[in-house]
Amino acid sequence: MFCKYNSFIPFFAGLTFLYAFSTAQEGHYPDTSPATLTADTVKTGDLLEALLKQHPAYFDSILRNRRDLNVQIIYTQVNRGANGIADLKHHYFNVDAARYFYPASTVKLPVSLLALQKLNELKDKGIDRNTTLLHETSYSGQTAVYNDPTTINGKPTITQYIKKILMVSDNDAFNRLYEFLGQEYINSELHKKGYEDAQILHRLDIFLTAEENRRTNPLKFLDSDNNVLYSQGEQRNNADYIKRTDSMGLGYYKAGNLVNGKMDFSKKNRISLEDLHNILVSIVFPNKVRSNQRFNITEEDRQFVLKYMSQYPTESDYPPYSADTVNYWPAYCKFLLFGREKEPLTENIRIFNKVGDAYGHMIDVAYVVDFKNNVEFFVSAAIYCNSDGVLNDDKYDYERIGLPFMKHLGEIIYDYEIKRPYKHRPDLSSLIFKYDK
Repeated sequence: MFCKYNSFIPFFAGLTFLYAFSTAQEGHYPDTSPATLTADTVKTGDLLEALLKQHPAYFDSILRNRRDLNVQIIYTQVNRGANGIADLKHHYFNVDAARYFYPASTVKLPVSLLALQKLNELKDKGIDRNTTLLHETSYSGQTAVYNDPTTINGKPTITQYIKKILMVSDNDAFNRLYEFLGQEYINSELHKKGYEDAQILHRLDIFLTAEENRRTNPLKFLDSDNNVLYSQGEQRNNADYIKRTDSMGLGYYKAGNLVNGKMDFSKKNRISLEDLHNILVSIVFPNKVRSNQRFNITEEDRQFVLKYMSQYPTESDYPPYSADTVNYWPAYCKFLLFGREKEPLTENIRIFNKVGDAYGHMIDVAYVVDFKNNVEFFVSAAIYCNSDGVLNDDKYDYERIGLPFMKHLGEIIYDYEIKRPYKHRPDLSSLIFKYDK
Protein backbone atom coordinates (compact mmCIF):
# COMPACT_ATOMS: atom_id res chain seq x y z
CA MET A 1 0.00 0.00 0.00
CA PHE A 2 1.46 3.35 -1.06
CA CYS A 3 1.25 6.50 1.01
CA LYS A 4 -1.78 8.71 0.58
CA TYR A 5 -1.36 12.09 -1.12
CA ASN A 6 -2.44 14.01 1.98
CA SER A 7 0.19 12.29 4.06
CA PHE A 8 3.18 13.63 2.10
CA ILE A 9 6.40 13.40 4.06
CA PRO A 10 9.02 16.05 3.27
CA PHE A 11 11.15 14.06 0.89
CA PHE A 12 14.43 15.84 0.64
CA ALA A 13 15.42 18.55 3.01
CA GLY A 14 18.77 19.98 2.06
CA LEU A 15 18.40 19.69 -1.70
CA THR A 16 19.09 23.36 -2.26
CA PHE A 17 22.46 22.44 -3.68
CA LEU A 18 20.73 20.88 -6.66
CA TYR A 19 19.91 24.28 -8.11
CA ALA A 20 23.60 25.05 -8.48
CA PHE A 21 24.35 22.32 -10.96
CA SER A 22 21.12 21.89 -12.91
CA THR A 23 21.95 21.77 -16.63
CA ALA A 24 18.45 22.14 -18.04
CA GLN A 25 17.84 24.33 -21.05
CA GLU A 26 16.19 27.73 -20.67
CA GLY A 27 14.04 29.83 -22.98
CA HIS A 28 11.00 29.25 -25.14
CA TYR A 29 9.98 25.65 -25.73
CA PRO A 30 11.02 23.68 -27.68
CA ASP A 31 14.62 24.48 -26.88
CA THR A 32 16.77 24.54 -29.98
CA SER A 33 20.08 24.97 -28.17
CA PRO A 34 22.28 21.91 -27.65
CA ALA A 35 21.05 19.53 -24.99
CA THR A 36 23.17 17.30 -22.82
CA LEU A 37 23.48 14.15 -24.93
CA THR A 38 25.05 10.76 -24.42
CA ALA A 39 26.68 8.79 -27.19
CA ASP A 40 23.33 7.37 -28.24
CA THR A 41 21.62 10.81 -28.33
CA VAL A 42 19.77 10.52 -25.04
CA LYS A 43 18.80 13.98 -23.76
CA THR A 44 19.43 14.18 -20.03
CA GLY A 45 20.51 16.53 -17.26
CA ASP A 46 21.66 16.54 -13.65
CA LEU A 47 18.59 17.69 -11.73
CA LEU A 48 16.22 14.82 -12.37
CA GLU A 49 19.00 12.27 -11.99
CA ALA A 50 19.87 13.72 -8.59
CA LEU A 51 16.23 13.85 -7.47
CA LEU A 52 15.70 10.21 -8.32
CA LYS A 53 18.92 9.18 -6.56
CA GLN A 54 17.73 10.87 -3.37
CA HIS A 55 14.97 8.21 -3.10
CA PRO A 56 16.52 4.80 -3.74
CA ALA A 57 13.57 2.98 -2.20
CA TYR A 58 11.41 4.30 -5.03
CA PHE A 59 13.82 4.77 -7.91
CA ASP A 60 16.92 2.59 -7.47
CA SER A 61 15.57 -0.06 -9.84
CA ILE A 62 14.36 2.61 -12.23
CA LEU A 63 17.84 4.15 -12.41
CA ARG A 64 19.57 0.79 -12.88
CA ASN A 65 17.16 -0.37 -15.56
CA ARG A 66 16.39 2.89 -17.29
CA ARG A 67 17.09 1.51 -20.76
CA ASP A 68 15.09 -1.71 -20.42
CA LEU A 69 12.22 0.22 -18.85
CA ASN A 70 12.62 2.99 -21.46
CA VAL A 71 11.99 5.55 -18.73
CA GLN A 72 11.75 9.09 -20.11
CA ILE A 73 10.96 12.20 -18.04
CA ILE A 74 10.60 15.89 -18.87
CA TYR A 75 10.12 18.36 -16.01
CA THR A 76 9.51 22.03 -16.78
CA GLN A 77 9.73 24.74 -14.15
CA VAL A 78 7.60 27.86 -14.67
CA ASN A 79 9.22 31.08 -13.47
CA ARG A 80 7.07 34.21 -13.58
CA GLY A 81 8.28 37.75 -13.96
CA ALA A 82 6.80 40.69 -12.09
CA ASN A 83 4.44 41.14 -15.05
CA GLY A 84 3.23 37.57 -14.73
CA ILE A 85 4.86 36.44 -17.97
CA ALA A 86 6.20 32.90 -17.70
CA ASP A 87 9.73 31.76 -18.46
CA LEU A 88 10.15 28.01 -18.85
CA LYS A 89 13.14 25.99 -17.70
CA HIS A 90 13.32 22.40 -18.93
CA HIS A 91 14.92 19.36 -17.32
CA TYR A 92 15.31 15.96 -18.95
CA PHE A 93 15.99 12.39 -17.91
CA ASN A 94 16.77 9.72 -20.50
CA VAL A 95 14.67 11.41 -23.20
CA ASP A 96 15.29 9.84 -26.58
CA ALA A 97 12.92 10.52 -29.49
CA ALA A 98 14.61 7.74 -31.45
CA ARG A 99 13.51 5.07 -28.94
CA TYR A 100 9.98 3.98 -29.70
CA PHE A 101 7.25 3.64 -27.13
CA TYR A 102 3.63 3.00 -27.94
CA PRO A 103 1.84 6.29 -27.17
CA ALA A 104 -1.53 4.66 -26.42
CA SER A 105 -4.23 7.19 -25.52
CA THR A 106 -1.92 10.21 -25.39
CA VAL A 107 -2.54 10.63 -29.15
CA LYS A 108 -6.07 11.69 -28.20
CA LEU A 109 -4.84 15.10 -27.05
CA PRO A 110 -3.48 16.33 -30.41
CA VAL A 111 -6.45 14.78 -32.23
CA SER A 112 -8.88 16.62 -29.94
CA LEU A 113 -7.09 19.88 -30.65
CA LEU A 114 -7.09 19.21 -34.38
CA ALA A 115 -10.84 18.52 -34.26
CA LEU A 116 -11.38 21.97 -32.76
CA GLN A 117 -9.03 23.45 -35.35
CA LYS A 118 -10.89 21.85 -38.26
CA LEU A 119 -14.22 23.10 -36.87
CA ASN A 120 -12.73 26.59 -36.80
CA GLU A 121 -11.76 26.17 -40.45
CA LEU A 122 -15.36 25.15 -41.25
CA LYS A 123 -17.08 27.88 -39.25
CA ASP A 124 -18.54 29.41 -42.43
CA LYS A 125 -20.65 26.25 -42.72
CA GLY A 126 -22.51 27.28 -39.58
CA ILE A 127 -21.17 24.42 -37.46
CA ASP A 128 -19.35 24.34 -34.14
CA ARG A 129 -18.43 21.79 -31.50
CA ASN A 130 -22.04 21.67 -30.22
CA THR A 131 -23.60 20.93 -33.61
CA THR A 132 -25.14 17.46 -33.99
CA LEU A 133 -22.72 15.14 -35.80
CA LEU A 134 -23.85 11.85 -37.41
CA HIS A 135 -21.48 9.17 -38.68
CA GLU A 136 -22.49 6.85 -41.52
CA THR A 137 -20.68 3.96 -43.21
CA SER A 138 -19.26 3.25 -46.65
CA TYR A 139 -16.47 0.70 -46.14
CA SER A 140 -15.73 -2.41 -44.11
CA GLY A 141 -14.86 -1.89 -40.45
CA GLN A 142 -16.86 1.32 -40.17
CA THR A 143 -19.79 1.79 -37.78
CA ALA A 144 -22.51 4.41 -37.74
CA VAL A 145 -23.49 6.81 -34.95
CA TYR A 146 -26.95 8.43 -34.86
CA ASN A 147 -27.36 9.15 -31.15
CA ASP A 148 -25.44 9.50 -27.92
CA PRO A 149 -27.22 8.51 -24.69
CA THR A 150 -24.54 10.28 -22.61
CA THR A 151 -25.66 13.76 -23.74
CA ILE A 152 -28.56 15.64 -22.22
CA ASN A 153 -30.51 15.54 -25.50
CA GLY A 154 -29.18 12.28 -26.96
CA LYS A 155 -27.36 14.01 -29.82
CA PRO A 156 -23.69 13.27 -30.59
CA THR A 157 -21.34 16.27 -30.78
CA ILE A 158 -17.65 17.08 -30.94
CA THR A 159 -18.02 18.68 -27.50
CA GLN A 160 -19.17 15.40 -25.97
CA TYR A 161 -16.48 13.35 -27.69
CA ILE A 162 -13.75 15.64 -26.37
CA LYS A 163 -15.22 15.63 -22.86
CA LYS A 164 -15.16 11.81 -22.88
CA ILE A 165 -11.59 11.80 -24.12
CA LEU A 166 -10.23 14.29 -21.63
CA MET A 167 -12.03 12.96 -18.54
CA VAL A 168 -11.87 9.18 -19.00
CA SER A 169 -9.90 8.61 -22.23
CA ASP A 170 -12.81 7.07 -24.13
CA ASN A 171 -11.61 5.09 -27.16
CA ASP A 172 -14.77 5.31 -29.27
CA ALA A 173 -14.81 9.09 -28.83
CA PHE A 174 -11.27 9.22 -30.22
CA ASN A 175 -12.26 7.05 -33.17
CA ARG A 176 -15.11 9.44 -34.03
CA LEU A 177 -12.75 12.42 -34.06
CA TYR A 178 -10.25 10.42 -36.13
CA GLU A 179 -13.06 9.80 -38.64
CA PHE A 180 -14.08 13.46 -38.69
CA LEU A 181 -10.51 14.57 -39.35
CA GLY A 182 -9.27 11.81 -41.62
CA GLN A 183 -5.84 10.22 -41.41
CA GLU A 184 -4.27 12.60 -43.92
CA TYR A 185 -5.40 15.77 -42.15
CA ILE A 186 -4.16 14.53 -38.77
CA ASN A 187 -0.68 13.72 -39.98
CA SER A 188 -0.19 16.62 -42.38
CA GLU A 189 -1.23 19.13 -39.72
CA LEU A 190 1.04 17.64 -37.07
CA HIS A 191 3.93 17.64 -39.51
CA LYS A 192 3.26 21.29 -40.42
CA LYS A 193 3.47 22.14 -36.73
CA GLY A 194 6.93 20.62 -36.49
CA TYR A 195 5.97 17.21 -35.12
CA GLU A 196 7.48 15.53 -38.16
CA ASP A 197 8.08 12.12 -36.57
CA ALA A 198 4.45 11.75 -35.50
CA GLN A 199 2.39 9.11 -37.26
CA ILE A 200 -1.25 8.63 -36.21
CA LEU A 201 -2.28 5.69 -38.34
CA HIS A 202 -5.15 3.86 -36.70
CA ARG A 203 -8.26 3.92 -34.57
CA LEU A 204 -8.03 2.56 -31.03
CA ASP A 205 -9.47 -0.56 -29.39
CA ILE A 206 -10.65 -2.05 -32.68
CA PHE A 207 -8.50 -4.09 -35.03
CA LEU A 208 -8.73 -2.93 -38.64
CA THR A 209 -6.49 -3.36 -41.65
CA ALA A 210 -4.21 -0.56 -42.79
CA GLU A 211 -6.59 0.08 -45.68
CA GLU A 212 -9.59 0.28 -43.36
CA ASN A 213 -7.73 2.81 -41.20
CA ARG A 214 -6.83 4.88 -44.26
CA ARG A 215 -10.54 5.26 -44.96
CA THR A 216 -12.87 7.25 -42.73
CA ASN A 217 -16.63 7.42 -42.55
CA PRO A 218 -18.92 9.80 -44.40
CA LEU A 219 -20.59 12.14 -41.93
CA LYS A 220 -22.90 15.11 -41.67
CA PHE A 221 -23.67 17.96 -39.29
CA LEU A 222 -27.31 18.83 -38.63
CA ASP A 223 -29.01 21.93 -37.27
CA SER A 224 -31.73 21.80 -34.60
CA ASP A 225 -34.35 21.05 -37.28
CA ASN A 226 -32.26 18.18 -38.69
CA ASN A 227 -31.31 20.12 -41.81
CA VAL A 228 -27.85 19.26 -43.16
CA LEU A 229 -25.40 22.09 -42.55
CA TYR A 230 -22.32 20.29 -43.82
CA SER A 231 -21.65 16.83 -45.20
CA GLN A 232 -18.30 15.15 -45.65
CA GLY A 233 -17.88 12.12 -47.85
CA GLU A 234 -15.67 9.15 -47.16
CA GLN A 235 -12.02 10.15 -47.06
CA ARG A 236 -9.05 8.00 -48.05
CA ASN A 237 -5.50 8.92 -47.18
CA ASN A 238 -3.29 8.33 -50.22
CA ALA A 239 -0.13 9.64 -48.58
CA ASP A 240 2.80 7.41 -47.66
CA TYR A 241 4.95 8.14 -44.63
CA ILE A 242 8.53 7.46 -43.63
CA LYS A 243 9.14 3.74 -43.31
CA ARG A 244 9.79 2.66 -39.73
CA THR A 245 11.41 -0.36 -38.12
CA ASP A 246 9.86 0.00 -34.65
CA SER A 247 9.57 -3.34 -32.88
CA MET A 248 9.81 -4.67 -29.34
CA GLY A 249 9.35 -7.62 -27.03
CA LEU A 250 10.59 -11.18 -26.83
CA GLY A 251 7.33 -12.60 -28.09
CA TYR A 252 3.67 -11.82 -28.62
CA TYR A 253 0.31 -13.46 -28.89
CA LYS A 254 -1.46 -13.50 -32.23
CA ALA A 255 -4.82 -15.21 -32.67
CA GLY A 256 -4.27 -16.94 -29.33
CA ASN A 257 -0.87 -18.37 -30.26
CA LEU A 258 2.51 -17.32 -28.89
CA VAL A 259 4.88 -16.06 -31.56
CA ASN A 260 8.55 -15.91 -30.59
CA GLY A 261 10.39 -12.76 -31.60
CA LYS A 262 9.74 -9.05 -31.61
CA MET A 263 6.33 -7.59 -32.34
CA ASP A 264 6.20 -5.17 -35.26
CA PHE A 265 5.02 -1.67 -34.26
CA SER A 266 6.06 0.04 -37.51
CA LYS A 267 2.43 0.53 -38.60
CA LYS A 268 1.18 1.61 -35.19
CA ASN A 269 0.82 5.13 -33.84
CA ARG A 270 3.95 7.02 -32.95
CA ILE A 271 4.66 10.36 -31.26
CA SER A 272 7.56 11.29 -28.98
CA LEU A 273 7.27 12.32 -25.34
CA GLU A 274 8.88 15.66 -26.13
CA ASP A 275 6.29 16.38 -28.83
CA LEU A 276 3.46 15.50 -26.44
CA HIS A 277 4.99 17.71 -23.77
CA ASN A 278 5.32 20.57 -26.23
CA ILE A 279 1.70 20.18 -27.36
CA LEU A 280 0.55 20.52 -23.75
CA VAL A 281 2.76 23.59 -23.27
CA SER A 282 1.19 25.10 -26.41
CA ILE A 283 -2.26 24.88 -24.82
CA VAL A 284 -1.27 26.25 -21.40
CA PHE A 285 1.16 28.90 -22.71
CA PRO A 286 0.52 29.41 -26.45
CA ASN A 287 3.12 32.19 -26.64
CA LYS A 288 5.86 29.85 -25.42
CA VAL A 289 5.93 27.91 -28.68
CA ARG A 290 6.59 29.10 -32.20
CA SER A 291 3.53 30.46 -33.98
CA ASN A 292 3.45 27.59 -36.47
CA GLN A 293 3.23 25.10 -33.58
CA ARG A 294 0.02 26.54 -32.19
CA PHE A 295 -3.31 24.93 -32.93
CA ASN A 296 -5.72 27.24 -34.75
CA ILE A 297 -8.41 27.29 -32.07
CA THR A 298 -10.30 30.05 -30.31
CA GLU A 299 -9.62 31.19 -26.76
CA GLU A 300 -13.00 29.73 -25.81
CA ASP A 301 -11.89 26.37 -27.21
CA ARG A 302 -8.62 26.58 -25.29
CA GLN A 303 -10.48 27.20 -22.04
CA PHE A 304 -12.84 24.33 -22.88
CA VAL A 305 -9.88 21.96 -23.27
CA LEU A 306 -8.25 23.10 -20.03
CA LYS A 307 -11.50 22.72 -18.13
CA TYR A 308 -12.10 19.12 -19.14
CA MET A 309 -8.46 18.11 -18.87
CA SER A 310 -8.71 19.01 -15.18
CA GLN A 311 -12.28 17.94 -14.39
CA TYR A 312 -12.67 14.75 -12.37
CA PRO A 313 -15.14 12.13 -13.63
CA THR A 314 -16.96 12.41 -10.30
CA GLU A 315 -17.79 16.00 -11.26
CA SER A 316 -19.57 15.01 -14.48
CA ASP A 317 -23.31 14.42 -14.93
CA TYR A 318 -23.18 14.36 -18.76
CA PRO A 319 -21.49 11.97 -19.43
CA PRO A 320 -22.85 10.41 -16.20
CA TYR A 321 -19.51 9.34 -14.76
CA SER A 322 -20.46 10.66 -11.31
CA ALA A 323 -23.09 7.92 -11.12
CA ASP A 324 -20.44 5.20 -11.45
CA THR A 325 -17.74 5.87 -8.89
CA VAL A 326 -16.73 2.21 -8.87
CA ASN A 327 -15.32 2.54 -12.38
CA TYR A 328 -14.65 6.29 -12.38
CA TRP A 329 -13.08 7.64 -9.18
CA PRO A 330 -11.72 11.20 -8.71
CA ALA A 331 -8.12 10.42 -9.71
CA TYR A 332 -9.12 8.23 -12.66
CA CYS A 333 -6.58 8.98 -15.42
CA LYS A 334 -4.37 10.99 -13.03
CA PHE A 335 -1.29 8.76 -12.81
CA LEU A 336 1.25 11.34 -11.67
CA LEU A 337 0.91 12.23 -7.96
CA PHE A 338 -2.03 9.89 -7.38
CA GLY A 339 -1.25 6.53 -8.99
CA ARG A 340 -4.18 4.24 -8.21
CA GLU A 341 -5.59 6.21 -5.26
CA LYS A 342 -9.38 6.20 -5.10
CA GLU A 343 -10.00 8.46 -2.11
CA PRO A 344 -11.29 12.06 -2.41
CA LEU A 345 -8.53 14.42 -3.47
CA THR A 346 -7.28 17.62 -1.93
CA GLU A 347 -9.16 20.58 -3.39
CA ASN A 348 -6.15 22.82 -3.96
CA ILE A 349 -4.55 20.54 -6.58
CA ARG A 350 -5.62 20.32 -10.21
CA ILE A 351 -3.86 18.33 -12.90
CA PHE A 352 -4.33 19.22 -16.59
CA ASN A 353 -3.17 16.08 -18.32
CA LYS A 354 -3.55 13.21 -20.75
CA VAL A 355 -2.54 9.65 -19.93
CA GLY A 356 -2.12 6.46 -21.89
CA ASP A 357 -1.41 2.81 -21.15
CA ALA A 358 -1.25 -0.10 -23.60
CA TYR A 359 1.17 -2.82 -24.65
CA GLY A 360 2.94 -2.39 -21.31
CA HIS A 361 3.62 1.31 -21.83
CA MET A 362 2.38 3.90 -19.34
CA ILE A 363 2.53 7.62 -20.13
CA ASP A 364 1.31 10.78 -18.44
CA VAL A 365 1.72 14.30 -19.82
CA ALA A 366 0.69 16.82 -17.16
CA TYR A 367 0.58 20.43 -16.01
CA VAL A 368 0.12 20.57 -12.23
CA VAL A 369 -1.14 23.55 -10.25
CA ASP A 370 -1.56 24.10 -6.51
CA PHE A 371 -3.94 27.00 -5.85
CA LYS A 372 -3.17 27.14 -2.13
CA ASN A 373 0.62 27.34 -2.43
CA ASN A 374 0.67 29.06 -5.85
CA VAL A 375 2.81 26.40 -7.47
CA GLU A 376 2.81 25.30 -11.12
CA PHE A 377 4.94 22.93 -13.18
CA PHE A 378 4.89 20.51 -16.10
CA VAL A 379 5.98 16.90 -15.92
CA SER A 380 5.72 14.24 -18.60
CA ALA A 381 6.86 10.66 -18.15
CA ALA A 382 6.82 7.33 -19.94
CA ILE A 383 7.79 3.86 -18.72
CA TYR A 384 7.63 0.34 -20.17
CA CYS A 385 6.13 -2.12 -17.69
CA ASN A 386 6.47 -5.57 -19.21
CA SER A 387 8.95 -7.68 -17.28
CA ASP A 388 8.23 -10.95 -19.12
CA GLY A 389 8.79 -9.32 -22.53
CA VAL A 390 5.63 -10.87 -23.96
CA LEU A 391 3.07 -8.62 -25.62
CA ASN A 392 -0.68 -9.13 -25.99
CA ASP A 393 -0.79 -11.45 -22.97
CA ASP A 394 -2.50 -8.88 -20.71
CA LYS A 395 0.21 -9.46 -18.11
CA TYR A 396 1.76 -6.04 -17.68
CA ASP A 397 3.33 -4.48 -14.59
CA TYR A 398 1.21 -1.36 -14.36
CA GLU A 399 0.28 -1.94 -10.71
CA ARG A 400 3.71 -3.13 -9.57
CA ILE A 401 5.96 -0.77 -11.56
CA GLY A 402 4.10 1.85 -13.58
CA LEU A 403 1.64 3.39 -11.14
CA PRO A 404 4.05 3.50 -8.16
CA PHE A 405 6.66 5.12 -10.41
CA MET A 406 4.19 7.76 -11.62
CA LYS A 407 2.88 8.48 -8.13
CA HIS A 408 6.29 8.86 -6.51
CA LEU A 409 7.71 10.85 -9.42
CA GLY A 410 4.85 13.32 -9.12
CA GLU A 411 5.33 13.50 -5.36
CA ILE A 412 9.04 14.28 -5.38
CA ILE A 413 8.71 16.93 -8.08
CA TYR A 414 5.73 18.48 -6.31
CA ASP A 415 7.66 18.54 -3.03
CA TYR A 416 10.65 20.06 -4.81
CA GLU A 417 8.42 22.78 -6.25
CA ILE A 418 6.91 23.53 -2.83
CA LYS A 419 10.42 24.09 -1.45
CA ARG A 420 12.15 25.86 -4.32
CA PRO A 421 12.19 29.68 -4.15
CA TYR A 422 9.82 31.52 -6.47
CA LYS A 423 10.78 35.11 -7.21
CA HIS A 424 7.18 35.86 -8.16
CA ARG A 425 4.33 33.51 -7.33
CA PRO A 426 1.86 32.92 -10.18
CA ASP A 427 -1.71 34.14 -10.31
CA LEU A 428 -3.54 30.92 -11.12
CA SER A 429 -7.07 32.29 -10.88
CA SER A 430 -7.69 31.89 -14.62
CA LEU A 431 -7.38 28.11 -14.13
CA ILE A 432 -10.18 27.89 -11.58
CA PHE A 433 -13.19 26.47 -13.43
CA LYS A 434 -16.78 25.90 -12.47
CA TYR A 435 -17.15 22.22 -13.16
CA ASP A 436 -20.34 20.60 -14.41
CA LYS A 437 -21.63 18.96 -11.27
